[in-house]
Amino acid sequence: MTTHTLTSQDTYNPNHLLDVLIEKLHLKNDAALSRALEVAPPVISKIRHRRLPVGASLLIRMHEVSTMSVRELRDLMGDRRTKYRLSDAQGKPKVTENAQAAS
Repeated sequence: MTTHTLTSQDTYNPNHLLDVLIEKLHLKNDAALSRALEVAPPVISKIRHRRLPVGASLLIRMHEVSTMSVRELRDLMGDRRTKYRLSDAQGKPKVTENAQAAS
């Protein structure tokens, strides 16, 4: 099983984020939060137990439901990263056979 780099950080605490959302949205529990975010209840459980990181799509959904900024949401869970690593292939134009033959 691989460990996600964010979930292995000491400052990462998704429980705080989930608890603040429950309080802000005046919800009763994780089941109500999963309904509000339109995700399956096991997703919230896996996030609480650090088996699943809070992904970009869920973070955006939290932003839409709570009206909190994505930066605020990331700060609540202890995600202090300012830059994200992309693979070497991302952002580069695809090399076609014609382009390779021309060079």
